[in-house]
Amino acid sequence: MSSQETHIGGLAIGYLPDRLGSASDFEFEWGDVKFVQRVWETRLDSGAWRVDLQIQAMRGEALADMDALRAFLAEYHERGDDWKPEPFGADGLVSDHEAARLLAPGLAVEVRDPFGRQGIDEVRQVAAAITKAQ
Repeated sequence: MSSQETHIGGLAIGYLPDRLGSASDFEFEWGDVKFVQRVWETRLDSGAWRVDLQIQAMRGEALADMDALRAFLAEYHERGDDWKPEPFGADGLVSDHEAARLLAPGLAVEVRDPFGRQGIDEVRQVAAAITKAQ
């Protein structure tokens, strides 16, 4: 992995799956949280593009603790009250296609596999291997 591939928004990515397509980076703000997002996509035989994996570095006061992270993600992804992510280590949560971690108050990361191309085990591995860059 090159340095460009292994760093995003002040975070170091320690692991990525082998089968990822082309990467694109995006910066935006939503709900007073600043995002730096990297999206890997592969072109399918039909000509359509499909997202392989997304990593989002998120910074903002709205991400103060785990309860705030969960509430923010529920609103951002338009999840209902029935969204019940499971704990992921001491600092995160995981559901069907994503894992998120609160790396410090105001700093979180989310790894998503919206089309199930990598599988939740790979998503967990990627999320677990992300740290604050030195």
